[in-house]
Amino acid sequence: MAKARDTLFAALSDPTRRGIFERLCRDGDLTVRALTLQSGVSQPAVSRHLKTLKQAGLVIDRPEGRQTHYSARREGLGPLVDWTRQMGGFWEERLDALEDVLKRMDQ
Repeated sequence: MAKARDTLFAALSDPTRRGIFERLCRDGDLTVRALTLQSGVSQPAVSRHLKTLKQAGLVIDRPEGRQTHYSARREGLGPLVDWTRQMGGFWEERLDALEDVLKRMDQ
């Protein structure tokens, strides 16, 4: 589980990859060419970013003739959602404890 989370975080750490993923979430099924047109990076770079996103479970590809179409896998964000919930609980407990200390100090 930690390896999957680390792979996901590494994939999303790059702003270009995040942009590609967000665009696929927003616009749906797109080809490498369509992604390259508005990305500001070369086609080989977009292909490398897509490979990383695919390895992280964030995109799927569908070959169609000479082109490959890519789609976002929103469920691939599951490890991030789980980690965020875990960390939210961690900080909530800490802040509740701090609140208790501050209340005792006021008495």
